[in-house]
Amino acid sequence: MATKPKIIVLDDDPTGSQTVHSCLLLMRWDVDTLRLGLAEDSPIFFVLTNTRAIAPAPAAEVTREVCHNLKIALAAEGVEDFLVVSRSDSTLRGHYPVETDVIAEELGPFDAHFLVPAFFEGGRITRDSVHYLIVNGVETPVHETEFARDSVFGYHHSYLPDYVAEKTKGSISASTVERFLLEDIRAGSLERLLKLSGNQCGVVDAETQADLDTFAADILAAASQGKRFLFRSAASILTSLANLGPQPIVAEDMAQYVRGGKPGAVIVGSHVKKTTEQLQCLLEEPGIVGVEVDVAHLLDDSPPQRVQLLAEILESVHNAHAAGKTPVVYTSRQELSFKDVQTRLDFGAAVSNLLMDIVRGLPADIGFLISKGGITSNDVLSEGLALKSARLLGQILPGCSIVRSPVDHPQFPNLPVVLFPGNVGDADALAITYRRLSHKT
Repeated sequence: MATKPKIIVLDDDPTGSQTVHSCLLLMRWDVDTLRLGLAEDSPIFFVLTNTRAIAPAPAAEVTREVCHNLKIALAAEGVEDFLVVSRSDSTLRGHYPVETDVIAEELGPFDAHFLVPAFFEGGRITRDSVHYLIVNGVETPVHETEFARDSVFGYHHSYLPDYVAEKTKGSISASTVERFLLEDIRAGSLERLLKLSGNQCGVVDAETQADLDTFAADILAAASQGKRFLFRSAASILTSLANLGPQPIVAEDMAQYVRGGKPGAVIVGSHVKKTTEQLQCLLEEPGIVGVEVDVAHLLDDSPPQRVQLLAEILESVHNAHAAGKTPVVYTSRQELSFKDVQTRLDFGAAVSNLLMDIVRGLPADIGFLISKGGITSNDVLSEGLALKSARLLGQILPGCSIVRSPVDHPQFPNLPVVLFPGNVGDADALAITYRRLSHKT
């Protein structure tokens, strides 16, 4: 029996671990930290690069640095058998092909790279090479959704070969993309996988986890025969590649991880419509106190105003906690417009910096923390809590991971933290997560 390859996931925001459990998430990528992930028993680990929050050139630099250090760490640990996954958004937003190009340069050569955007927990499937988002039970091609109009990562095609051609500016033409259709996958793809070479681009259909289980088994069989593959994917293929079985504690019983049965805190940064709906439901729950952050105050970049804003927010948070309630800190929902993409990214960074100061100022004895939004969650782990690594416990809802800070954390030891993506779950999903951690049914 061949040993399974180590699955190394470079995650462009911290929510890609949303279908697995019992592994490490690394917030740093120095050689020693990467060796922690490689030396672990789990077949999979994640490096949280957060590159979706930055511009293409720095995203490429970060990816290159991770890969450079990874080469050293792989040699030091004697790991020769590995698969690399560039995990990104299931609605096709992100730096493709920037990141996969750099990974191929640094860790290649690869025989093929596969786009596998299916994410079943979030209602994303791929059929006949067209990627769909299921909205209220209706299959909608992703280019018809709000995500395709993203001001940073917009696109015009749901048919993946055309998406590849668009994003690579024609350097990979649609006609040269290998399409792995449902009937191909279900019939078995091993022979075809063994023939791929030269970092061939492939796009992969999937309607169910069983489809990806079949495809992953063929991928692993081909890898055991020396083929080297790279993935640009959403989270569901990771479930099949890692094949971990059920998580130790079921989602409904996650309150076992809450520290001292205490009330928690919720930080909401995501702006998508789904988040706003979920926030409205959460604010109606008993035991919740809403604390709105008017981000328009950050537009003039005045330090005294920011200091006063932070002090007022933290006073509200501590008062709520002292009253046995859970404060929900959320950014104001009005849509602001900016003169260009860089200004928008800079403003996003200013908002995030304020939210992280709030995290650092939370009461030391909170029982749990829920972080809503991908970039917000990444910043909570790496900046707000200043973690080098965290242990993934599992999923508290489909697509929503819960991690725990280390026992020796100076401020919040053993704190359970929910990483809740912006665009996952029904309207009541955030409220259900809160109830599960608060013993409120």
